[in-house]
Amino acid sequence: MAGRMTPLLFLILMYVVSVGAGLLGSLLGLGGGIIVVPALTLLFGVDIRLAIAASIVSVIATSCGGAARYIRQGLANMRLGMLLEVTTVSGALAGAYLGGLLSPRALYLVFGAVLGAVAVRMLVAGGDGTPPRVVPDALSKRLKLGGAYRDAATGTDVVYDVGRTGVGLGVSGLAGVMSGLLGIGGGAVKVPMMNLAMGVPMKAATATSNMTIGITAATSATLFFLRGDLHPFVAAPVAAGVLTGATLGAHLLPKLKGGAVKVIFVVVLLYVAGQMLYRGWGGAS
Repeated sequence: MAGRMTPLLFLILMYVVSVGAGLLGSLLGLGGGIIVVPALTLLFGVDIRLAIAASIVSVIATSCGGAARYIRQGLANMRLGMLLEVTTVSGALAGAYLGGLLSPRALYLVFGAVLGAVAVRMLVAGGDGTPPRVVPDALSKRLKLGGAYRDAATGTDVVYDVGRTGVGLGVSGLAGVMSGLLGIGGGAVKVPMMNLAMGVPMKAATATSNMTIGITAATSATLFFLRGDLHPFVAAPVAAGVLTGATLGAHLLPKLKGGAVKVIFVVVLLYVAGQMLYRGWGGAS
């Protein structure tokens, strides 16, 4: 499609699509890459390596657009977020390196399989985004990882404990690998992990993910730049659009109920997973 439109139209359309990606990315803690990569490859015909590199930039923009507001609102759990980044950043470096070795078809298939598995897991879990009750482990108690916030949608104060910290650190490493490999920021793995395994409410999990994904993305962005995959003509409109959308998303999230956020999360993951698996099985080169 990109070859049949003028450069100006290409930039405008990418910006518009990226605004939507940033809005969803900020609401769901996904970083926008969930939408940006499929949009650039499936709609605009951009090579998936360039799309993933542009998506990494969009993840940084999403985090910048929403993190400060989520922290002020008390939604983001800073202690938990920074702890999980220890393993996430290490994984991101490994993922960015592996991304240069795999074929585009393999990237499509991995992308789709990971997102599909996460969506199915959340769908099976059911519920309205309220996490299962957990018992704080020793590390959680020592670091005081539990949190609290005022839910603007229900007018109630939400207090929660954090458990299974070791599981969280391990899965966050995997999320980092997925971030560097696929340009998705790691939120697609970390949000359900925090919600289902660690006992963090859905809104707090998405806000915490949004706060930290920029750090993860910045770590792997350097490798994409050195490899020559970061194309300014693609990355610039994506970053601008995502930043705009992320700012809007940061205003909307506090007003949504946790169940609504979860439903949107699952629907987006299932759709994008299907699209990417179809492209991978279709023999993307």
